[in-house]
Amino acid sequence: FHNKICSSFNIVFTSYLWQRGISYYYVDKFQKGSNQFRRDVSVNPIDVEEIVWDIACINRMFPNITTKQQQQQSNIMSLPKGKNDRRKIMGAVYSLFRGDESSSKESNLALAGNGAAASDEFYALFYLALYCESKGEDTKAEYYMKEAVSSEYAKKSSDYMVSVAKVHCNVRAWDF
Repeated sequence: FHNKICSSFNIVFTSYLWQRGISYYYVDKFQKGSNQFRRDVSVNPIDVEEIVWDIACINRMFPNITTKQQQQQSNIMSLPKGKNDRRKIMGAVYSLFRGDESSSKESNLALAGNGAAASDEFYALFYLALYCESKGEDTKAEYYMKEAVSSEYAKKSSDYMVSVAKVHCNVRAWDF
């Protein structure tokens, strides 16, 4: 579907089709997903989500390469110096995926989402699941994604990422 859109419109628009990158992730086309997210970041460099989805794709392509090794090889994108995503929870997500020394633990992201706004709780659980899956920790990924789908926010929201969480569970045959 997304490919048909791209061929129908000017190539400039492909830089805004982050949903296509997510679709590539779920059909195990991680290089194509990474390429899409990198195009997206070229026009929107302060959106953490495209950066972490790119890292998830890279982790799935190269499961034996650490985040530190990716950074040394300059394969991992980052926010422009001094810039942050406007959403506070995404700072914790970004730190986890980038392996930042000060806050690169799963527990830090879980704490950031605990007791916060309902959307923050959902996003913390969702990205914990994506992170764990990208690192090959499928049991933890399943737990976090089911928790995300079961969250109050997911039950009441029409947020696109809630639908992605449900697709994630369905594609992995995780009952929720």
